[in-house]
Amino acid sequence: MPNIEYPAYPADTLLQLESLVPCRESQVSMLLSIFGERHQFSFPSIFIYGHTSSGKTYVMQTLLNTLKLPHVFVNCVEHFTSRLLLEEILIQLQKYSETEQTSHVSCDNFNDFVRYFKQAVANKELQDQTLYIVLDRAEQLREMEANILPAFLRLQELTDRNVTVVLLSEIVWELFRPNAGCFEPFTLYFPDYSIGHLQKILSQNHPSEYSGDFYAAYINILLGVFYMVCRDLKELQHLAVLNFSKYCEPVVRGEANERDTRKLWKNIEPHLKKAMQTVYLREISSTQWKRLQHDEGELGQLKGLSAHTHVELPYYSKFLLIAAYLASYNPVRTDKRFFLKHHGKIRKTNFMKKHEKTSNHLLGPKPFPLDRLLAILYSIVDKRVAPTANIFSQITSLVTLQLLSIVGHNDQLDGPRYKCTVSLDFIRAVAR
Repeated sequence: MPNIEYPAYPADTLLQLESLVPCRESQVSMLLSIFGERHQFSFPSIFIYGHTSSGKTYVMQTLLNTLKLPHVFVNCVEHFTSRLLLEEILIQLQKYSETEQTSHVSCDNFNDFVRYFKQAVANKELQDQTLYIVLDRAEQLREMEANILPAFLRLQELTDRNVTVVLLSEIVWELFRPNAGCFEPFTLYFPDYSIGHLQKILSQNHPSEYSGDFYAAYINILLGVFYMVCRDLKELQHLAVLNFSKYCEPVVRGEANERDTRKLWKNIEPHLKKAMQTVYLREISSTQWKRLQHDEGELGQLKGLSAHTHVELPYYSKFLLIAAYLASYNPVRTDKRFFLKHHGKIRKTNFMKKHEKTSNHLLGPKPFPLDRLLAILYSIVDKRVAPTANIFSQITSLVTLQLLSIVGHNDQLDGPRYKCTVSLDFIRAVAR
């Protein structure tokens, strides 16, 4: 008996569906209960969200195709304007039309779309069952006209047809909701795959010439190395296919059997460490990586960015580091003398506070406000610098790097009282 049960569909179909969507049985069961039977009106709009590679798109495509439900599947990134999006939906609806349309329909606004949509679903077959419109990467709808998202959420009401709009996104619904309000969709969350789920999914793709236990042991080693830095299912599938031939080398040469995990691990360990350098980056092609794997002796240096000993920082990041260093170690009263060309006459005095007699480098860096950092930056850069989002994003990146370095050395942070300082060691670490 399948774990997914619904009386409207045959048990063998549900069993096939369960085998195609492992570790997503609860989400599929929830969707089936929302969809109801074919002839029943479903919920007008459903919002499905979750992180990258959590199975949202794959589960929806597999569910609709396996159960043979009439649907339209559109990627909002590929059709990035409202006109392209509406026309693509109408084009895909033509396959359900009784009379094949010969001319392209131009759809300039949502009013025209509603009128053409009613004509397209006039087919008796579509009137007797629910039509599903799936909009993948739905966060792009926020960049379109203000009426597009609310209209899609109420499409069932506007057309008076049995249609359900499914939105797939990586962000939460609160970032979608318009200020003026709109119809609230049914929200469904797809959680990340756990390490056990990844083990089960990746182990299903084992080559036929090797046993399932042998490939499962390889996946266990792979996840032990990469799980802490990469939980993207697609990336892990790519890494599993890419490095499996190296794992099998001792078995192919007759130096070990499938149960000798110690020898197999010692053989593949240096190659997995090399592969850690290029996770997500795709700096070299699969062909180049396999060629490096088959080279005798040590693997050569990778030709990608992560293998470079010297990494060039963005232009303004260099000056931001310098400005932050100057702000950390120089007193505020010296800024006028150091960074202004016409600072006027400065009266010399031998009076120094007791703590100023000690070198600032021995006392350590001092906190400084953001306004002072930007003021020093504007004075040390040759050309005029506009306070754009690019500047602030680089400031955020540098602060994040410093916070990560502090978290790596301290168990707890005194968050509310923590202020940013930049030391010389931090600058050297970032430059490396």
